[in-house]
Amino acid sequence: MKKTPTSRRAFLSNGTKAGLAISLGSSLIGSTLLESCKSSKPTAGGSSPFRTGFAQQPLPYDYKALEPYIDAMTMEIHYTKHAAAYAKNLNDAAQTENVDKSQPLENVLARISKYSEKMRNNAGGHYNHELFWQSMRSPRTDNKPAGTLLAAIESKFNSFANFKSVFADAGKNRFGSGWAWLILTADKQLLVTSTPNQDNPLMDIAGTKGTPILGLDVWEHAYYLKYQNKRADYIDNWWTVVNWDFIQQRYDIAMK
Repeated sequence: MKKTPTSRRAFLSNGTKAGLAISLGSSLIGSTLLESCKSSKPTAGGSSPFRTGFAQQPLPYDYKALEPYIDAMTMEIHYTKHAAAYAKNLNDAAQTENVDKSQPLENVLARISKYSEKMRNNAGGHYNHELFWQSMRSPRTDNKPAGTLLAAIESKFNSFANFKSVFADAGKNRFGSGWAWLILTADKQLLVTSTPNQDNPLMDIAGTKGTPILGLDVWEHAYYLKYQNKRADYIDNWWTVVNWDFIQQRYDIAMK
């Protein structure tokens, strides 16, 4: 049947609309997680819970704010020297490897095996520290989570005290330098794990993958000025400065 000019125009218009709908649908499906990250509320320091940028953010407190459990000199050196170097080297690597820095760093970590060792070390180092700073606040007595996070911890680990023991062991038993983590797995289960060096559970090379909810730096530079070789003492005292409000926010968003 021969199409008239009018029917051809209608056919082309409908076909264009259908193609656009398919394209938009695929785009929306693929960006669901990213959009949920965009909509999360900013936290102190200028980033949101699941969108980490490539620039080092200001500390949300003074160097001395965590005294006496983490001393001011350690905080200043840790932030201005170690963490600042990770941020600088990350940006150098991103320029060399033509990485789009408008995307969240989480996207890079998810495919870190495709990048250089320099990118892996410094992207991990920057991400881990940006999370670490936000995960602490001024000391509080009887410091513990509440609400849905506490309920989930007690359900998974039987008690908050037992969770602290399991998490502390992950940090104490990490050979050499690394991190201890509380993560949320793909099936929405809490799990304690650890990673070497500046790796983290977001990386596609991680042995145990998941969304970091809480992370503890057990590199010597995080504690050696005050605690020397007593990593266990550092970990035991660190619980006093954990920012459970921030960790709760991460957990609630990750559960969605």
